[in-house]
Amino acid sequence: MSTPDLKARSPWSQLNELQSVKISPKPHQPIDGDIRIPGSKSFTNRALILAALAKGTSTLSGILRSDDSYWCIDSLNKLGIETEIEGDVVTVQGCDADWPNAQADLYIGAAGTTARFLPGALAVAKNGNWVVEASKRMSERPVEPLIQALTDLGANIDYLEQEGFFPIRITGEGLKGGAVSISGKLSSQFISGLLLASPYAENEVTITIPDTIVQHEYVRITLGLMEQFGVTVKASEDLNQLVVPQGAYQGQALSLEADASTASYFFALAALTNGRIRITNLTADTNQPDIHMLEVYEQMGCCVVKGEDYIELTGTDRLIGGFDISMKEMSDQTLTLAALAAFASGPITMRDVEHIRHHESDRISAICTELRKLDIEVEEFQDGLTVYPGTPRATTLNSYDDHRVAMSLALIGTAVPGIVIQDPGCVSKTCPTYFELLQQLGISVELNM
Repeated sequence: MSTPDLKARSPWSQLNELQSVKISPKPHQPIDGDIRIPGSKSFTNRALILAALAKGTSTLSGILRSDDSYWCIDSLNKLGIETEIEGDVVTVQGCDADWPNAQADLYIGAAGTTARFLPGALAVAKNGNWVVEASKRMSERPVEPLIQALTDLGANIDYLEQEGFFPIRITGEGLKGGAVSISGKLSSQFISGLLLASPYAENEVTITIPDTIVQHEYVRITLGLMEQFGVTVKASEDLNQLVVPQGAYQGQALSLEADASTASYFFALAALTNGRIRITNLTADTNQPDIHMLEVYEQMGCCVVKGEDYIELTGTDRLIGGFDISMKEMSDQTLTLAALAAFASGPITMRDVEHIRHHESDRISAICTELRKLDIEVEEFQDGLTVYPGTPRATTLNSYDDHRVAMSLALIGTAVPGIVIQDPGCVSKTCPTYFELLQQLGISVELNM
């Protein structure tokens, strides 16, 4: 069983002492509710880095108050950036790419976005010396493609322990710019990290992706936010060539979107329980790739209504299975679909997600192991899995200290009495209120502290 990395949990987490959670279905009545969900992790940390680099003041409303956001803001504060937080609104005093604290030791927890966005943001400075340390699991996740690309542009970055992994030291010597190539196969965040830093290079930067991008839409989110902060990137249609002009970000007042990835767990809840969920602060008009799970839920027999300021999903008596799907562009929802597949009318095969083996856990291995504990037949292969429908039994499951594993397995408990998940506090990484929201919707949630 995995041991939770409590150091990576932030003071914003209320779940650090949570040992296990027991999830059981709502008795008698179907799920029927309207809810608001937290802000987007993807938008929050991109906007925070942009606001910190910018000239002037930015006000960001609708931020996600989670572990990932906390460690990003904490790092910015240690770099001398002044922030003021009130509820889900943060005001950021930008430094115009000249970090006030030229020397600092930074800890970024398990925040993958900060791990990929901060190195370039520091490397653009003309002076400074910073050490960036990450959580145990984040330090096992490769960062070499990004660091190599930044180094090719003139950055001075050293590995302090293992080559290609955190911790790292960044010495501020600026970026020269020019042409650079970076793979998009492992993580689109590497491309986003390179993009965010590039306007501050001495010369225009041309980024070429020689292979494929695992999730194009997250790169488009980065490009859209950069444009809102005053820098427009010239991008090819397939995003395999990106030309970043010299420029500087200007402080902005922005309202950030709700998190489509988090929303999908609640749509899945309605799908699984033949209930109804309306999310009142998200629309289908978003670049967040996980919004395309709506099409999968429709394929499985659910009814989706896309309103001007809401999305509503109504479930079905029996989820339709018997299909094969590429989850490449919405890979964070692979585990969500795997949980639903156990209740479908036929097997569901999910492919093209080998990269999720390198996330907070080896997610393919983790979900296959836990589904088998439930007596669900699973076939695992290198880039995905096939889940065969069955009758899950009550048992105790492991979260692997991975928020997406914990939230997906909790869905099974909404249909099967007596599912216990160990070390579920990891949900604070992206949705600290997850179990609270389930309780509000009538699901039986027993927290064991």
